[in-house]
Amino acid sequence: MGEPQAYVEETADAFDLHTEQIHFHNISPTQEQFSERNSYSVFESAEVEQPDFIAGLREKIDEIEPDRVLLDPITEFRHLTTDERQFRSGILGLLDYLKEIDAIGMLTSQAGGPITDDDIQFLVDTVISLDVTPESRMVSVSKFRGSSFRRGDHFYDISAAGLEVWPALVPDTQKQASDAEPLSSGVDELDELLYGGLDQGTITMLSGPTGVGKTTTGLQFLIQAALEGKQSVLFQFEEAEWTIRDRADAIGLPLQAALDSGELSIVEVSPDEYTVGEFEHLLREAVTDGTEVVMIDGSQGFQENLRGLADTTGALVRIGRFLRAASITTLLINEVQNITGDFQASEERTSNLADNIVFLRHVEYRGEVRKVIGTLKMRTSNFERSLRELEITADGIRVGEPLPQLRGILTGTPDWSEDTGGTDRDVADTDQA
Repeated sequence: MGEPQAYVEETADAFDLHTEQIHFHNISPTQEQFSERNSYSVFESAEVEQPDFIAGLREKIDEIEPDRVLLDPITEFRHLTTDERQFRSGILGLLDYLKEIDAIGMLTSQAGGPITDDDIQFLVDTVISLDVTPESRMVSVSKFRGSSFRRGDHFYDISAAGLEVWPALVPDTQKQASDAEPLSSGVDELDELLYGGLDQGTITMLSGPTGVGKTTTGLQFLIQAALEGKQSVLFQFEEAEWTIRDRADAIGLPLQAALDSGELSIVEVSPDEYTVGEFEHLLREAVTDGTEVVMIDGSQGFQENLRGLADTTGALVRIGRFLRAASITTLLINEVQNITGDFQASEERTSNLADNIVFLRHVEYRGEVRKVIGTLKMRTSNFERSLRELEITADGIRVGEPLPQLRGILTGTPDWSEDTGGTDRDVADTDQA
């Protein structure tokens, strides 16, 4: 009833929709209808055209005996009726007729502004709403008689590949059981800090300011997992893949060996390349393909690079719950802005989604800037309460012995004291006992 038939056919053919199985019945206004001798008002149009419209439509349906009938757009039917009651009666009669012949009826509606289609939604069994913004397209289901459906907004797109829909991630209601050993970093002292490593199916946030070694520490876990035969994937939001490779080569991390093994892959997520829905689809595919370890680098790039992201925290929480339920060991790189000053575990207030928080921090000692690493929480196991010095050298990551003399880092003004009064490890072991 709206666009010219030739235009609709060209559009369908452009997406390879095989229009040879589609019968077109064009009842849109023709040039002759708009000629001066045939012109009439909207009211007169309703009186003149409605009988021919209904009769012609039913005759065509009886002739073809279709499985599906699409009226596009049904809102044009309003101009062929004399009042709202007649409009509703006509739609209801059409839907009843389609049910009688066991055909699926589909109606498109151009609603917006002062024009609504609430009355049509009341009559039909299913309502699927489409919305478009400058950044993305969204689809939602608000009604589906006789069946449940996934609520909320979901991303979709229309491209050269056709119509693609990416339902929002929904975690399983029950976490998959696992008796796997904790994920080791391959650095003994770092594993000691974590009392053996990271438990499978947990989310670990590596938090700290820029340049402190968060990504490098995460890579250490990821590479070790791949070399142990665990399928792993790095979703890189912050840097290009070649910079990751160069960094790994510079400090002796066997990244290339992990990539060559086929157990590790790097997915570079460029700005505005994906919507949130597309990224969630990549995660879902990775889990389906057997991935055991995922690293997201990092939370700030996640917020800036993905399109259609209205709630950063909500999206990360949804992704985290999905990965946790699938027993995927997850590393999330989180950057805090303050290099010195008051301690912050998370810039984006997403620390609640993490099972484990490992923080890295710059400290000053005798005129030198050093790095320290510590654990703030681990939900599923005990951990060492002391801080250790972290060094990134040409031979890889080096983690030192506990530093009981380093005090006050959580206050934002750390200092070194030679009067230890016992080690923090002794205190931790006493607490555990």
